[in-house]
Amino acid sequence: MRFTHESDIESFRAEVRQFIADELPPEEERLERARRGGFATNEEEYDYTMGFQKKLAERGWLAMAWPEEYGGGGAPHMRQLVYNEEMSYAGAPVGNMGIAWVGPSLMLYGTEEQKQKYIPPITSADQWWCTLYSEPGAGSDLASLQTSAIRDGDDYVINGQKIWTSGGHLADWGWLAARTDADAPKHKGISLLMLDMKSPGITVRPLINLGDQHSFNEVFFEDVRVPVEQRVGEENRGWYHLAVALDFERSGIGAYAGGRRTIERFTRLVEERPELWQHRKTIRTELAERAIEVNVGTFLAYRVATMQAQGLVPNHEASASKLFGSELNQRLQLTGMHILGMSGMLRGESSRVWFDQGQVFLRSAANTVEAGTSEIQRNIMATRGLGLPRG
Repeated sequence: MRFTHESDIESFRAEVRQFIADELPPEEERLERARRGGFATNEEEYDYTMGFQKKLAERGWLAMAWPEEYGGGGAPHMRQLVYNEEMSYAGAPVGNMGIAWVGPSLMLYGTEEQKQKYIPPITSADQWWCTLYSEPGAGSDLASLQTSAIRDGDDYVINGQKIWTSGGHLADWGWLAARTDADAPKHKGISLLMLDMKSPGITVRPLINLGDQHSFNEVFFEDVRVPVEQRVGEENRGWYHLAVALDFERSGIGAYAGGRRTIERFTRLVEERPELWQHRKTIRTELAERAIEVNVGTFLAYRVATMQAQGLVPNHEASASKLFGSELNQRLQLTGMHILGMSGMLRGESSRVWFDQGQVFLRSAANTVEAGTSEIQRNIMATRGLGLPRG
């Protein structure tokens, strides 16, 4: 099957590719940045990311799918799909929690004053947001979160801990899920709050991942005061607002566009250096299998976008795309290790010629945990997709 878009969408694809060629550094430098951990790892990468995103904002692309009244471009879903596909293929620094979660949630549940105050700095790439959801004892079962927000006059007083907070050490603002009613059933006592990450009482500590990279953090709150006016939506209804926000993350095309780039890179490598893989004659078959899987996954992601374009709400379909993409990337990086053999274990300066494959492979272990574990995705597919009873 050959999938084609309308001519105006393909013209837009060409425009995006030209923009990437004009505004991004060469592929070798992009790979080097990815080797160091990518966006939101340190001040240098933050400046690089925000500089590029400001150029996107100037063209109206940073939030192109948002309604125009909120600073977006009102772009149709397929146009957004092509944009995400090309940016992911190029390894462009487009990840942005404010665009992915905060802005859409504000549009749905925020007051007019909140929209006017908080959305413009997001669409202009003037502020960086982090999401404060997971806790040491509340990950996949997020409704079990225990960070408390106790009302005290015109403020909430926050105490507790969050973990796996991407970019929290660089964020201007945080999007916090906290418990505002300790006596209510766990899904009915949560509220969503926006807080200044420079507020007194907030401590951010780095979490170094298996690849020796710093993008995650643990965040501690000790009597942090947040004005009630910074609550989004109804008090104690935050879980239901949060569940909608989680759906914004699971489109999936980025995993497959990036996977296609990875396969192309591996293929060039084995063509140029056949001695690397002579020890494993099945490499050609592995690469073919990964290429087929990328194509399958691409159509899963296209299905999600097509449903959205038709006014439908993909749920288990988005979970299928997320699940397949997460596990595919782990298989892709394992294939890279099979190609390189012992060379894949090199790190630091000695590993640059191999794209620091060992480090990338180790990082891929988190793919089936972040943004909803594979087990959670399978539960969604089983109950909401297949109609199976809960066990």
